[in-house]
Amino acid sequence: MLFVWLFVISFVKLSTSQHILTPRHFVRDGETLLSRDGTFELGFFSPGTSTNRYLGIWYRNVFPKAVVWVANRESPIKNNSGILTINNEGVLVILLILINGTNSSSPVWSSNVPSEAVINPTAQLLETGNLVVKNGVKDSNNNQFLWQSFNYPGDTLTMQGMKLGWNLMTGQEIFLSSWRSKDDPSKGEYSLKIDCTGYPQLFKYKGSEKRFRIGSWNGESFSGYSSQQLKQNIRVEFIMNDKEVYLVFKTVDRSVTWIYKVTSSGHGELSAWTSQSNSRKVISTGEEDECENYALCGVYSVCNMNGNSPTCECLKGFVPKFPEQWNMSYWSNGCVSRTELDCDNNTHGFFKYTNMKVPDTSSSWFSKAMNLDECRKKCLENCSCTAYANLDIRRGGTGCLLWFGALVDTRTFSQWGQDLYIKVPASQLDNGLSKMKKLVEIIVGVILFGFITCVSIMIHRRQGLLRIIYRKHYENILRKEDIGLPNFDLSVLAKATDNFSSSNKLGEGGFGPVYKGTLTNGQELAVKMLSERSVQGMEEFRNEILLIAKLQHRNLVKLLGCCIQEEKVMLIYEYMPNKSLDHFIFDENKRKLLDWLTRFNIIGGIARGLLYLHQDSRLRIIHRDLKTSNILLDANMEPKISDFGLARTILGDQVGANTNKVAGTYGYMSPEYAVRGHFSMKSDVFSFGVIVLEIISEQKNREFSDPEHCHNLLGHAWKLWTEGRQLELLDEVLREGCTPFEVIRCIHVALLCVQQKPQDRPDISSVVLMLNGEKLLPKPRIPGFYSEGDVTSEGDALLTKCTLLSPNETSITILEAR
Repeated sequence: MLFVWLFVISFVKLSTSQHILTPRHFVRDGETLLSRDGTFELGFFSPGTSTNRYLGIWYRNVFPKAVVWVANRESPIKNNSGILTINNEGVLVILLILINGTNSSSPVWSSNVPSEAVINPTAQLLETGNLVVKNGVKDSNNNQFLWQSFNYPGDTLTMQGMKLGWNLMTGQEIFLSSWRSKDDPSKGEYSLKIDCTGYPQLFKYKGSEKRFRIGSWNGESFSGYSSQQLKQNIRVEFIMNDKEVYLVFKTVDRSVTWIYKVTSSGHGELSAWTSQSNSRKVISTGEEDECENYALCGVYSVCNMNGNSPTCECLKGFVPKFPEQWNMSYWSNGCVSRTELDCDNNTHGFFKYTNMKVPDTSSSWFSKAMNLDECRKKCLENCSCTAYANLDIRRGGTGCLLWFGALVDTRTFSQWGQDLYIKVPASQLDNGLSKMKKLVEIIVGVILFGFITCVSIMIHRRQGLLRIIYRKHYENILRKEDIGLPNFDLSVLAKATDNFSSSNKLGEGGFGPVYKGTLTNGQELAVKMLSERSVQGMEEFRNEILLIAKLQHRNLVKLLGCCIQEEKVMLIYEYMPNKSLDHFIFDENKRKLLDWLTRFNIIGGIARGLLYLHQDSRLRIIHRDLKTSNILLDANMEPKISDFGLARTILGDQVGANTNKVAGTYGYMSPEYAVRGHFSMKSDVFSFGVIVLEIISEQKNREFSDPEHCHNLLGHAWKLWTEGRQLELLDEVLREGCTPFEVIRCIHVALLCVQQKPQDRPDISSVVLMLNGEKLLPKPRIPGFYSEGDVTSEGDALLTKCTLLSPNETSITILEAR
């Protein structure tokens, strides 16, 4: 047989980017097979940094490369001697051709032998990315295939009609399995499969362990995923009959290409790109909260990540099995029934939960023909039935889904999900309350409402009195301090802002709304008005008029005046036409307007402004809330530090101070300030370092995620630095036209600024010299809030975890008892 193969190969023609493969052709390493429309390409490649060669299929002309299928996952080729061919029996084969004076050949991989009769077999790469073998050269729409790669997927699901599920006739399972690593496409630990036990549902596994239940199909979506998210981008069909159980995925908008990948770390990565752009973007990395972990709360419980509720709560009529463990946030042993069901007397009913991810359906029974009322009666008749729901939630709900035995892996959502009816003893139902009890509840509610209303009125009057007192106080400050700050007339500002029209509103912060104004001489202003509801704003106003009015620097926003009139308190600044830095670097389109030179100048300008505050001004000022939204850009893209409402002054020989009132923005606050309330000039240096990394990467520190690890942006930058891959942090829109050594130097300086310990961070004067290349750079140490390194205390470790929970970037205040 080996001799025959060598004889055939010596006479076949070579294949160079063709569409059809016949027994008289082959594809060798360096040559490719294309789909007819040129979307997909098949050939040999080396993944990541590996030198091994694999036969694969990928999207052509997409960056970074999107490989969707690999043939010889478990059998890498060590050199470029591989070829792909098809024999007369319709079997695809990868061979090694070794020419060392004599010809020899050995098979590396082959497809299955077709079960049908084979006549003139051909292989073709279809426009869907499916590599198929069929009889003769037929139209690509012919679905009578002898073999197809879609039946043997790797780690990637293309939304081109690809299936996941079971062929019940042959017993073949089609599922995704992760790569072992980005350099090794052999089967990794994680897989995505349909479990057909009970009502079919989709699971993500680690080995044989269930890690995440995406859920059963309810007609609109998976029970664990929003239907709206799917409808907007992807159409999913669930097919279940005597022959097959599978899900098929198709793209709604053909101008947008979507793929789903199970990464080597177990995340579900959803990527997309458009027909106009060949740049692949990661849209989602999958799991986002701890309720995604399978059976986190144990049996008969519900997981809840909404609001201030506990993460795990027992279902109605159930209590924690081990209360002492429950109080320690160890929930895996779940809950038990408060009162056993009395099946003989039929004294039980159902409690309705809304917006639910329904429980694991492994122990369930279903019927497409029943309605919900029939479903309820069916559950009542069977003592082992524990819950019921509609099988299909469309058109008001149809079908019946019953659960038997323990309920596990249930969670609630804030806006979507479906109704679930839990069987409980009648004594636990709300309708068991007496009419008198309900009446008492109504009366108590009315009394509480009246009390709260009175308290609100008193507070409102008190705040009005406080505003009058503060207004008099600030008028005295202006006189006593002799600040020389112009006091604008209210009527002038009202005319300039079109009576503070919403169309002139630029934004709103803790102080209050900000409006754009234009004086009669054409001068443009930014008018910040103290909100009637703001008490924090009083302190901010005092800080601004006492601090910024005395500061003059090209990289600090200029305060032009104030207005204290008719209970109105306002600050008037120079108008910044380009708004704030975050409007550019975090916007998909505007970020392209800032080239590397502009960004480098912005970084330098912020550093010089901070140097003035810390060292060169008549006051030593710690800003305490330095962030991208507080960096304004003028018409020439010059940065100006703004918002000194939280700033503090220190004496000439002081370096820092402590506070019981921690104010600032998580993601920019240094560890020692966020945890212990200690602030210093090094706190501002830490915030500056975060801003530099955000400018370079165009990623928010608090919202950053990577499928390979759970670090924030600081941890990601540190990881790349230690691996010598610093330039990978740079956003792709900056890669052309940047100066690499400047980028690396900025990243180096930023990592020095965000070091865990404040004494390790440079002062801002050293930072300015470093950025200008006038000072040697020491080796940086581990950054603050780094989840895999040393932390200074348990509080730091806790905050490390907490910073991943919310992308909120508004200024916050935490009050601590003295």
